[in-house]
Amino acid sequence: MRAMGTPDPPGTLYLAPTPIGNLEDITLRTLRVLRGARLILAEDTRTTGRLLAHHGISAPLLSYTEHNHEARIARILESLDEGDVVLVSEAGMPGINDPGQALVARAVAAGVRVVGLPGASAVPLAVAVSGLPMRAFTFIGFLPHGRGDRLAVLRRHAAAGPALVCFETPHRLAAALADIADVFGERPLAVCREMTKLHEEVFRGTATEAVTYFVQPRGEFTLVIGGSDGPAVDGPSPDELTAFLRERAAEGLSARDAVGAAVARFGTPRRAVYSAWEALKAQSGAS
Repeated sequence: MRAMGTPDPPGTLYLAPTPIGNLEDITLRTLRVLRGARLILAEDTRTTGRLLAHHGISAPLLSYTEHNHEARIARILESLDEGDVVLVSEAGMPGINDPGQALVARAVAAGVRVVGLPGASAVPLAVAVSGLPMRAFTFIGFLPHGRGDRLAVLRRHAAAGPALVCFETPHRLAAALADIADVFGERPLAVCREMTKLHEEVFRGTATEAVTYFVQPRGEFTLVIGGSDGPAVDGPSPDELTAFLRERAAEGLSARDAVGAAVARFGTPRRAVYSAWEALKAQSGAS
């Protein structure tokens, strides 16, 4: 926090959504704020540079990414003493699933005024065009890379509750859809590709059908998986988890492989599975 008696900085930190595809998807207010900025922080300066050039805006650009954001904080706070700073992501709303979260926290702690601007975002757009009935949804960003971790995340969300929204890359799409089919079965989903761009399309069906449809996937993907109206599904009972681990031990699996198999099977946190494994081994040693 700023010391008592220190005047508030004259600048405001603006969080400005940028188009997720079509360069015209930006508000008049956002354009005005960008034109008046002392500094614009961009996750990808080339993408943002094209946007600014398209709208005839000339303003200083500074790269702000997950790799350099800590080193940029001091300079950004100094710039806020001189005027407004605008944070944009590569596309959509900054501060969600990107390093903007850290900057907002530091700015708030420093007494800086933070203002968010409305605009383009792939998440609510995908939910709106999915055609799936829902009262609520859970957004989880990108699915984990590893299959075990991905299955664990999907299983945790497969119980009764909101629809699930996530991002996926083209080279991992097939594997992700296959895991979604394993966990969610025939639950309906929508796969939104290249939203607002020239080759935009929305596939509606099941994960199994989507695997067949997207043979050579290209572009950016947002997935919306329908929610469940069924009863909540609890994790395995202690006896069930122990029995599963005992079977894996009998097969000769290592602790790492046995625990990984249990996490993938039940979605139970890894630490809890390790505790059950250690208890099983201790029990076996005592007997």
